[in-house]
Amino acid sequence: MNLNQVTVPSLNLKRAVSFYQKLGLRLIVESIPTYARFECPEGDSTFSIHLVEKLPEGEGVYTYFETYRLDKEVEKLVQEGITFLSLPEDKPWLWREDRLKDPDGNLIIFYQAGENRKNPPWRITT
Repeated sequence: MNLNQVTVPSLNLKRAVSFYQKLGLRLIVESIPTYARFECPEGDSTFSIHLVEKLPEGEGVYTYFETYRLDKEVEKLVQEGITFLSLPEDKPWLWREDRLKDPDGNLIIFYQAGENRKNPPWRITT
């Protein structure tokens, strides 16, 4: 099994598409006003947005995008006007990450984990 895509809800796809393009995702399907799909710039994953009448309540969706150029990517996005909730910092789980929200309040985490993404020292072995 391989993860194909993650889809997040949006109240305004035009606004969301513009935001995700600014983050560096490549638009590959545009069915505005109800759906849009992107290719991630690295790897084979895709990411999509679908129109909803009401956003989920509570904490909502967390989406993680890994980049090996975390600090440089964040610096570039800040210069382009993207607002972050937190800038890159080293975490106890051995990842370096930051946080921001998309226009619909979905949480986005850019991170750099390297080998620790799938093989942290506490990984369960069988």
